[in-house]
Amino acid sequence: MTKPQTGFPGVLRFRYLGSHEIDELGELWTAIHERHTATAPHLEDVITSVDTEESWRRRRAQYLRWLADPDTLAVLAERDGTDVGYAMVTVRDAQQGSWDRDSRVAVVQTLAVAPEHTGTGVGSGLLEEVRRQVGSRGIRDIELSALATSSEDIRFYEQEGFQPFVTTMVSRIGALGPHD
Repeated sequence: MTKPQTGFPGVLRFRYLGSHEIDELGELWTAIHERHTATAPHLEDVITSVDTEESWRRRRAQYLRWLADPDTLAVLAERDGTDVGYAMVTVRDAQQGSWDRDSRVAVVQTLAVAPEHTGTGVGSGLLEEVRRQVGSRGIRDIELSALATSSEDIRFYEQEGFQPFVTTMVSRIGALGPHD
């Protein structure tokens, strides 16, 4: 599966990964983990971050659990033979309530783009590919999370057609701070 990206060198290609290929995502996850901790240092007042190695160990285990479900997608984007980004997408039952949603919703658990490829169409290409794949399965809603302090990410997602829906707040229970 390939799709050309005009204005940028090389063709953006998508490859679907199985659980046996999950370690290919480690370097890209490291970049996103470093960006997360740099973008939201204020969270250290509430929750403690983990180092890069521990972060990948935990996320890798989560990816393996998700990939046990045949509805999960791990989409790797490549350009000129280089891994430039990926999306990890799960499908879950929609939480019914005040809004008319189908019974299932796609959740972009991770959208990672290599820092040197930001702004080159990788993120947009991945989201388009994800929409195409989950749409072909009859799913009409897709959601994702963004760090509240990452205005660049939020602006990008809004340009891609996403709208703010729910704000998640975090706090320690019965504690004064993260390290009591």
